[in-house]
Amino acid sequence: MIVFDLECINGHVFEGWFDDRDDLSRQQEQGLLQCPVCDSFSVSPKLSAVAIRRSAAPVSGGSGREMASQAQLDAMAEFAERMTQYVENNYENVGSSFAKEALEMHYGVKEFKQIRGTTTKEEEKTLEKEGVPVFKLPTFNTDNEDFN
Repeated sequence: MIVFDLECINGHVFEGWFDDRDDLSRQQEQGLLQCPVCDSFSVSPKLSAVAIRRSAAPVSGGSGREMASQAQLDAMAEFAERMTQYVENNYENVGSSFAKEALEMHYGVKEFKQIRGTTTKEEEKTLEKEGVPVFKLPTFNTDNEDFN
C-alpha cells in the first residue's frame, strides 16, 4: 500500500491509501475520490514534503543544505508517526499469528479484515510463495517511555 496526500478543489488536504500509483490514477479517472470534508469529487494528488527536492539559500546559523536536510528529516519523522498511528488505529493486531491469519484470509477460510502482526523469516517466505500480499513496516516500541 502507498499513501498519497490528496487535495480537493476547495483546499482540503487528506490522505488516501492505494495499492499503487496506478490504483490512484484509476480511482481518479473513475471519479471515485471524494473529499471527506466538503464531498467534492474534484480531488488531485498533492506533492508531499518528503518527495520535494529543492535547494535553499544559505541562512545565518547554518547552510541551506543543513536546513533542507533538517526539514526533510522532520517531514519524514512526521510521516512515520502518522503512518504508525493510522496502522495502530485501523488494523487489528494479531501478533505472532499474522502468517496463519493472512493465509486463512487469502484462501477464504476466514473473512478478510485489516491485520498487523509479526512473522518469522520462514513465514515471510511462505507468504511470498503463496502469493499473499504483505507490506512490511518498521515497528516502534512506545510502551517504554525511556526508549529513544
